[in-house]
Amino acid sequence: MSHYYRLVVSCPDRVGIVARVSSFIAQQGGSITEASQHSDLETGCFFMRYEILADSVGMSAEALSAAFEPIASEFNMQWSLVDTQQRRRVVLMVSRESHCLVDLLYRWQAGELDCDIVGVISNHDDMRSLTEWYGIPYHHVPVDPDNKQASFAKVQAEIDSARADCVVLARYMQILPPELCARYAGRVINIHHSFLPSFAGAKPYHQAYQRGVKLIGATCHYVTEELDAGPIIEQDIHRVSHCHTPTDLVRFGRDVEKAVLARGLRWHLEDRVLVHGNKTVVFS
Repeated sequence: MSHYYRLVVSCPDRVGIVARVSSFIAQQGGSITEASQHSDLETGCFFMRYEILADSVGMSAEALSAAFEPIASEFNMQWSLVDTQQRRRVVLMVSRESHCLVDLLYRWQAGELDCDIVGVISNHDDMRSLTEWYGIPYHHVPVDPDNKQASFAKVQAEIDSARADCVVLARYMQILPPELCARYAGRVINIHHSFLPSFAGAKPYHQAYQRGVKLIGATCHYVTEELDAGPIIEQDIHRVSHCHTPTDLVRFGRDVEKAVLARGLRWHLEDRVLVHGNKTVVFS
C-alpha cells in the first residue's frame, strides 16, 4: 500500500486558501494525489482534504507539520496531518446481534479496513469464539442494571488499555453514559435503523411492517450525549413493498446496517469525515 500524508483542514473561508496550501506543498516537492474542497456558503466555513505522496516530500510528517504551522495560523485553521503508516487502533463493541461484527471482521481480514482491530468488548459472552477465531482479544463486561457506573468504568478501562483511536458500536445495545461520550467525542461510531423515532423499542421492523412502510434504512453517526442524534456520517435505504414479510424486512435491515456501518468506519479511518457542529462534511 502506498504511503501518504493526509492534510485535513477546516477554517473560515476566504480567497487564496487553496492556492496558498497547494503552493506550500509544491514548494516541498509534494505530489497531491487526491484533493477535495468544500465551501459552506451558509456558515462561511471552508473544508479541505489533501492526500500527498509521502515519498515525494522528502521529510517526516512531524517536519512537514512544523513547516505548515505558519500557514495554519495565518488562516486560523483547525487541521491535522496524518501519516498513513500509523494505523488506527479500533475497538468493536457488540451485544448479541452478530451481523455487523461478522461483516467488519471479514472486511478487516480482507484488507478493506486500514486499521488494527485490537479488541472486542461485549456485555454478553456469545461472540467470544467468533472473535477469538480472528485472534482478537475478547472482553466480556456484563452491564449490571443496578450498577451501570461500575460496569462502564470497566468498559472505559478496557478501551484505554487497548489505546483505542476509535470505538465502533457494532449493534451494542447499551446506552453509553455521558462521561464516555465526552471522553471519546468524535471517536465513537454507532449504527441504528432508520425507524427512529417512529418505531422505537423492541422489534422495530415488525412495527414497521404493521405500519406498511415502503422504505427501510440505516444511519451511521458519531455518538454524543443525546441518544442517536450525533453527527451523521452515512445513510442508506432499501425499498420494500406489501409482498415482503417481517422476516424480509429484518433481513434487508441487517444488510443495509452492515453496509452503512462499514462505509462510515472506512471513511472515518481515511480521514474523509469532518465534523462541523452537529453535521459532517464527507469527502467520499
